[in-house]
Amino acid sequence: MWADKILYIDAEAIVLDKPAGLAVTPGKAGGESLENYLDALRFGFQRFPHPVHRLDKDTSGCLLLSRNPKAHKRFAQAFEARRVEKRYVAIVDGVPPGTEGRIDLPLAKISSAEAGWRMVSRAQGQPAVTHWRLLTVKEGRALVLFKPETGRTHQLRVHAAEGLGYAISGDPIYGTGRGPMLLHALSLKVEREGKPAIEATAPLPPTFIQAGFGDDDL
Repeated sequence: MWADKILYIDAEAIVLDKPAGLAVTPGKAGGESLENYLDALRFGFQRFPHPVHRLDKDTSGCLLLSRNPKAHKRFAQAFEARRVEKRYVAIVDGVPPGTEGRIDLPLAKISSAEAGWRMVSRAQGQPAVTHWRLLTVKEGRALVLFKPETGRTHQLRVHAAEGLGYAISGDPIYGTGRGPMLLHALSLKVEREGKPAIEATAPLPPTFIQAGFGDDDL
């Protein structure tokens, strides 16, 4: 199963096409996560690989794993220094005005006993910036390319709902929650000193195809 999900592999890194519905780390209540499958992702190495960053459980696509502690430290520093180029695509429940733009909405976490936690835009929140471009419009919904400058929790989901004015289709927190959430980590590029960059692109998952959007729409 996992061999078919490998987009890139060398002695330092694996880029995995993470399926939607699989958490990267276990939640408070436990349950299945990528940690259950790290042994199968060793591919001959003694050490388990370790995720360098996170994708939401319902987000599919490119996930970087390190294959040794030194590489993990370097990759983590690259993410912190914003030296990683990430591109996402999402189907949103409406057609944004214009064809491209920049969303600058700081984000803060709020929570309540009734509704749990969520992220909201707050002037005093952590800086969060996303660039977006309209790709295709079909039947009142749009396929949008997102390039985040920062990597805040739920950043693209909040920026779609509050910045574009249209939530990501199927988003259970910031949208209607009807159907699967249609957010996909399309590509990842990590520059390395003295070595070729890590580059990978994940094909659109079946949920996008079923929604009427395919690779020709990118």
